[in-house]
Amino acid sequence: MIGLDAEAVFDHPDIRVWRSIADRENCTLDAEVDGRRVRWHVKRYTAVRTPGATPAEREVAGVRLLVEAGIPTVPLVAWGVLGDRRSFVIVEDLAGYRPGDKLLETGGGTFEQLLEPTADLAARLHNAGLHHRDLYLCHFFIPRAEGAGEPLRLIDCARVKRLPRFLTRFRWVVKDLSQFWYSTLKHPEITDDQRLAWLRRYAGKTGGDVERLRRSVARKVAWIGRHDARLNRAQPNRNISIPREAREG
Repeated sequence: MIGLDAEAVFDHPDIRVWRSIADRENCTLDAEVDGRRVRWHVKRYTAVRTPGATPAEREVAGVRLLVEAGIPTVPLVAWGVLGDRRSFVIVEDLAGYRPGDKLLETGGGTFEQLLEPTADLAARLHNAGLHHRDLYLCHFFIPRAEGAGEPLRLIDCARVKRLPRFLTRFRWVVKDLSQFWYSTLKHPEITDDQRLAWLRRYAGKTGGDVERLRRSVARKVAWIGRHDARLNRAQPNRNISIPREAREG
């Protein structure tokens, strides 16, 4: 570490905030560690007044579930909870990776290239008995060309949990798949045939019924669209992307 204690995480002058919303701040910190320059991403959560786990504890639990299941994710640097119930998580920057949505937006790749690896990773997640609950394309991190052969990584682990064994299990699986499908609608170059091919690939890895999944996903996608529109009106900064300077330095 660089002599940064838990209190300093919330007031250190070198920690740069790029997004501030009601419950947290997203920040970056550049530092020298063992003679090398590193970038860390810091989430600073406001104090919670209710009993139970803090947001940082939930996020760390999600990271650990993915690691235990062999699902590649972000390397965890540090986390903590202060006496007043503020909490924080620090993770390493995935310097050799790009979010799936940004890769498409910048012409760095095509959905055809992402179709199988993202479907396979979603299948691995569910086959491991886990669900993500924010399984959007932007949370699949894709290795750059120079990192060919590196695995895709799944980020934003705050809501990762174990799937229930019965009853609502299918509902949670459909929610994950619908979030992915919905996120691809923002990319007009992606066709419905490609989305269906993605679902078929996923079903082939999990033993799911493609037609049942397709019908359930279609209903959930429509609901997500309405819900997302309401949230965006209420919280216009909720989906702000990390700026290039905060992403690349």
